[in-house]
Amino acid sequence: MKEIAELLKEYRAKNEATAVERLCFVGAFDHDVYNITAPFVVNGTEVIAGRIEARDSEMAHIGFFEKQDDAWVLLENTTELALQDPFVTRIDNAWIIGGVEVFPSAEDPAKLAWRTCLYRGTSLTDLTLVFQGPVGMKDLRLKQLPSGEIAVFTRPQGEKGGRGKIGFCLVKNLAELTVACVEEAPLLAPHFADEEWGGANEIHFLKNGQLGVLGHIANFDSAGDRHYYAAVCVVDPATSEIVVPMTIISERADFLDGPTKRPDLVDVVFSGGLVRKPDGTADLYVGISDADAQKRVIRDPFVKFEG
Repeated sequence: MKEIAELLKEYRAKNEATAVERLCFVGAFDHDVYNITAPFVVNGTEVIAGRIEARDSEMAHIGFFEKQDDAWVLLENTTELALQDPFVTRIDNAWIIGGVEVFPSAEDPAKLAWRTCLYRGTSLTDLTLVFQGPVGMKDLRLKQLPSGEIAVFTRPQGEKGGRGKIGFCLVKNLAELTVACVEEAPLLAPHFADEEWGGANEIHFLKNGQLGVLGHIANFDSAGDRHYYAAVCVVDPATSEIVVPMTIISERADFLDGPTKRPDLVDVVFSGGLVRKPDGTADLYVGISDADAQKRVIRDPFVKFEG
C-alpha cells in the first residue's frame, strides 16, 4: 500500500499532456452539472447522467442528457431521482441507476444523513426503487459477472472503514443484496492509508475475468482542503483480492481551469466513467471541483493487465 504522496510522484513522472474538453450541458439553466457518468446508450439514445445542483446547495437531482451535436441536452419526462453522484450498470438486461440520497438524520434532524439508492428499469422513464443501502454509505457499486453473480463494492466508514475504505463481496442475484450483506462485506486488503480515503466509481469486466475498478483516492491537507484523484486498481472476484494496487490516472492539473463549489474543493477530480477504445486509449469522464464536468483522453489503464 502506497500513500497518495508516493502515488502522485510516480504518476507525475510518467504523465503526458493529452486532449481535454469541458462538456456542455443544456437545460440545467443556472445550475451546475457535475459528477457525471460516462455515456451509455438507452434504447438507441446516447445519454449521460449528471448531478444537477445549485452552486450554494447540496440538494441535488439526477438529470439525463442526450447527445446533440457538441452539447448534451436535458431529456424531459424521465424518472425524477433526488440523488447525488449518479452511476449506471446493467443487471439481468435491465438498467440499474444509482446515486446518493441525502435526508435529515434520524438522530439529529438538523444534520444530514445519506445512503446509496438503486433504481431499476428498461428505460429512463420506468425506473423504480429496488434497494436502499446502509445509512452513512456512499460509493456502493455493482457489476454482474458472466456467471450471473453480482460483484458488490462497498465503502464503509467509521469503526470499520475509517475515513472510507473499499469492501467486496459476491451475491447470487439482486434479491440477495441486503443491507446486512453490504455492511458485512470484508474490506479488501489494505489499499488506503488511515488518513486517506476513496471508493469505487465504475467497474469494468476484463478479458481475463478480473475486475478493473475505476475509483478515486483522496486526502486532506494541513489547511483542511480536500484533494481527490482519479485512480484504478484490479480485483480478482474469485479470490476477493486486489491483484493490481491503486494507481493514480489523473489529477486536477490535467484538466481545464474552471469554477469550484467552495475554496476547499478546487483540487477535486471525481471519477465518473471510462470508455475504453480499440486503439488503446480511453475517455475518462469526471466531475471537477464539485461544479464542472470534463473529459480527458488517457491511455487505457486496464489493457496491460488483461494479458
